[in-house]
Amino acid sequence: MFYFSVPLGKLVRRVSRLRGGGSALPGLVVEKIDPGFMRRTLSTLPHGVAVVSGTNGKTTTTKMVVELLESQGLKVFTNRTGSNFTRGVAAALLGEVDWRGRLNADVAVLELDEAHAVHFVNQVPPRYCLLLNVLRDQLDRFGEIDKTAQLLQHIASKTTGTVVLNREDPRVARIADTLDGPDVSYFGLDDSLLSTFPNDDELRAAPGSPVPPAPARPHADVVLRRVGAADADFEYDGVTATTTMKLRGVYNIFNAAAALTLARAIAVRDSVPGETAVADNKGLLKALSQVAPAFGRGESLVVDGLPLDLVLVKNPSGFRLGLKSFPAAGYATMIAINDNYADGRDMSWLWDVEFDTLRGGGVDQLSGSRAYDMALRLQYDEVPIGAVNTEIAPALAAFISAARDKPKRVFCTYTAMLAIRRELSKITAVEVVS
Repeated sequence: MFYFSVPLGKLVRRVSRLRGGGSALPGLVVEKIDPGFMRRTLSTLPHGVAVVSGTNGKTTTTKMVVELLESQGLKVFTNRTGSNFTRGVAAALLGEVDWRGRLNADVAVLELDEAHAVHFVNQVPPRYCLLLNVLRDQLDRFGEIDKTAQLLQHIASKTTGTVVLNREDPRVARIADTLDGPDVSYFGLDDSLLSTFPNDDELRAAPGSPVPPAPARPHADVVLRRVGAADADFEYDGVTATTTMKLRGVYNIFNAAAALTLARAIAVRDSVPGETAVADNKGLLKALSQVAPAFGRGESLVVDGLPLDLVLVKNPSGFRLGLKSFPAAGYATMIAINDNYADGRDMSWLWDVEFDTLRGGGVDQLSGSRAYDMALRLQYDEVPIGAVNTEIAPALAAFISAARDKPKRVFCTYTAMLAIRRELSKITAVEVVS
């Protein structure tokens, strides 16, 4: 049957695209008729498969890892569609393999949703994995936060080469104690930056409650030492290097430390046998300085000659860091909150975010299916509200029209971001993610 699965999958992909269908449909078809398609195809890659997972930052981090490895001359396959389910990976493969199912790549770097990553690694054991964080995100899907940690632990247990862990997230760092086989590397933060990235226990702690003593932190392969307005300092191999950054937002810069750690691990482990294993750090940093934000993750578009920034928010930590990384002063602000399946249906997490930084300029427009929930939350923080419209298209049009002379910023959940990008594509240049 597998002799026909690739041609059939490619045909479904072509028809689906002509009809404007979802990018994952061809993958679903090929999974049904040829369950071994992904394993058979990806097992041929000389540098294997790297899986990137965690609650926050998967898309941007995967983009960084891909560009870092490409700067080293590697041909990288990745699921660029942003579909981080297994069927999304299969669909992306169908777009890259030839009619005989052969993939022209050296390594695969795949962003995978925590739950779907478990199914993937059972089929295709990765050589590398990068586990970013565990935060309260979509608890209606995953249940309690420790369940998410268990999902990440399973990914690590299936990894055959190197596991890269976030030293500053205790639930992620503890995964190292459960492993027997793969190498473990860490990425981490300078002490001065720890308060910027509270872990989930610190976010949920009552004000004034005692903080349990932190366990000793292991050595990190890459440490983020400083974040500037347009540059950052990274320490590795006992030296600190400064690089300019196109990425904005402290959370994106911390993810850059994660991406550097994984890229260095691949470069060292897969070096030429018999030669000293040394990562091309200067080349990696140069490539890192050129990485632009992934779509919707601090992406800056141009509308009426002025910037319009899109900032994805999907849990308390992400929203807090978004507000801190993108100050409201001088910007017109819109917030769009949806509660579709891909966003998570439970929006109670909005009450764990402090919105006082928006009090001075207020929020010009609220939209999305949970716009009135957001309005109530802002009222409790005494943030002035301009207008509320649950329909995103007219709300966005009104927001742009009313703030024609100001730069703009939109904080939005995932499906709201997709809807906003569709509307913006009608009036400005928007990167197409096919």
